[in-house]
Amino acid sequence: MADSLNPPLSYEASATTTHPHIATTLPSEVVACLKNARFLHLATCDGLTPHISLMSYTYLPSTPFDPYPTIIMTTNPASRKTNHLLSNPQVSLLVHDWVSHRPPTRGPNPCGDRDGSPPPAATRSSLASLLLNLNTSALSSISTTITGTARFLEPGSEEEAWCKERHLENNTFEEEMNMFGQQAQSPNQRRPSISIEGDARVVTVRVREGRIADWKGGVRDWTLVLDGSEHNNDQEERARPHLANGISP
Repeated sequence: MADSLNPPLSYEASATTTHPHIATTLPSEVVACLKNARFLHLATCDGLTPHISLMSYTYLPSTPFDPYPTIIMTTNPASRKTNHLLSNPQVSLLVHDWVSHRPPTRGPNPCGDRDGSPPPAATRSSLASLLLNLNTSALSSISTTITGTARFLEPGSEEEAWCKERHLENNTFEEEMNMFGQQAQSPNQRRPSISIEGDARVVTVRVREGRIADWKGGVRDWTLVLDGSEHNNDQEERARPHLANGISP
């Protein structure tokens, strides 16, 4: 029974749909990524040139305006990604919750000193190697991509105001400490990549389908399909607690 609910990742060619997982709830791996990741990568395209942006985001299991899980982002109206989204709202999102710094390579270095990354392990002090190993410890071995259609919310609308408020709440830091016990960021300081002030546009993406991948290259496709009762019961949706990134404020 468990295998049918959680089909294994496939290590076969992944050019087509692989081990599709269709359910009325998001796969647990996708929920974990969306709750734990600090940022996501937003891929847009104007039809010719792809563009990737590192984005602050807010994940909600549902909103008063949409029963589907929703990702909220904001963008400067003069940005390249905004121009891309206006001409082509189709997007891909990459979410992962592990640190991505590259460790030293094990291969020989016959050419002596070399440029590029990562530098050979021999050039690192024992302290630097220790810190690097701490920083590259994987918090998870799973990432997820999400494909969908981005939607600009109507400026001044109730939905825009509600989503902007949730996004601001979710992207305001409390005091953070780095590994040396020093304050990493001032209290209530927002993430640098969040746009809220002025005429910033609010963008939402409904989470409906995507792909789970692991660090070995295995993949599994997933699709979320809600039944009709969830679409029609607006009062129940409005009464449901809306937890930003799955965590109550």
